[in-house]
Parts: sequence; structure tokens; C-alpha cells
Amino acid sequence: MPDSHNNRPSDVPGRTDIKPGARVLIVLKQDQRSGKTTGGIVKDILTKSATHPHGIKVRLVSGEVGRVKEVAPSAS
Repeated sequence: MPDSHNNRPSDVPGRTDIKPGARVLIVLKQDQRSGKTTGGIVKDILTKSATHPHGIKVRLVSGEVGRVKEVAPSAS
């Protein structure tokens, strides 16, 4: 039976998975074709919806903007 609420790939983090200050890997607009990722710390979350098929858009502390592909595990 298909999962009815699964409207995003399971490997793309949702908005609830991302917090300012989190270390993430993003894909910049110019790197979308290659899929090259850039690491950094989240400054602002730009996507308002809970999910996005290509990833939640964020601004890093460095000023770079891209879509989150992975969130680094928090060091507790």
C-alpha cells in the first residue's frame, strides 16, 4: 500500500529537520545540474512550506543560498 503523505523523497530533509545553526549540505542554483554540494551553517530558512520536492531553501552564514540535501547529525 503506497504511503499517502509521502510527497517528498525520503532522503531530502523537511523543514522540521532544519534549524538555524545546523550544519547542512546544500546544492547551489548553479550546481543543480551536477548535484555538487556545499557545506555550511544555516542562517535563515527561506522555504515557508513544511516540505519541498527539491529540498528546503536556506541561506547559509556565508550568504550562499541553496536547497538542503543533507543535515549533519547534531553533536550532543
